[in-house]
Amino acid sequence: MSRRKQPSHSRSAGAAPNAAHAHKHGRARGASKGSRAGDDSYLYGFHAVLAALNNPARQAERLCLTRNAEAELSRQGTNPARAADFRLEIMENEDIAALLPPGAVHQGIALRTSPLPERDVAEVCEDATRVVVLDQVTDPHNFGAILRSAAVFGATALITTDRNSPPFGGALAKAASGGLEQVRIARVINLVRAIDELKELGFEVIGLDGDGEASLPDLELSPRVALVLGAEGAGLRRLTREHCDLLARLPAAGTMKSLNVSNAAAVALYELFRRAT
Repeated sequence: MSRRKQPSHSRSAGAAPNAAHAHKHGRARGASKGSRAGDDSYLYGFHAVLAALNNPARQAERLCLTRNAEAELSRQGTNPARAADFRLEIMENEDIAALLPPGAVHQGIALRTSPLPERDVAEVCEDATRVVVLDQVTDPHNFGAILRSAAVFGATALITTDRNSPPFGGALAKAASGGLEQVRIARVINLVRAIDELKELGFEVIGLDGDGEASLPDLELSPRVALVLGAEGAGLRRLTREHCDLLARLPAAGTMKSLNVSNAAAVALYELFRRAT
């Protein structure tokens, strides 16, 4: 269990809804072929596409790019034409846009690729010291932003619910800016079981909540920490809260107690990173 360095009297800011769900010891359903993980058939944007091309767990199928995007790749020292195992097409901007959801900011490049492999909790947590657990965070932009922060601050694994989480497609990958390929992800059916498994693996499970009993910077934490965040509006669900080792809040200077879940994740992950270095 975590221990307080000393009582904190500052006002707090937690994530707007922070929660987690549970996992069976087997593989999760959501990431298999034909599942939601492959619902968005194209990734788009330079960072998302290049990260996927460099991910050995992906099988690239079709790369569409404009002449300008091809020239930009060449300036970066990347030549996708060398890869003969997938289809490469030079297209106009509007033709690429027609492949994607309305309003997608594709930067002249889009990639159709295989979905990410399905993994279980033990697989994604191997060698991890910081893990993010998301309970029903459904917005792909928030989810992607959390993945980006996780990648930046050294959280190498993420666990999410099989239901009520977004597809690992273009919008999420764009928001993650490459983080979708760098952070190992497990979809789980039962998040409470997943939390229990994390404890068995030696993780201290901290739920982030605006009404948490302790301020995150005031805690003495174990070497391995799992940070649990819930969806905006709902927050951590009751069973999730009950299975966390401790509920913690973020300190705040003003009267507002909550942050957007992706912003709260970034602040909390930076705090964990700062203390580990």
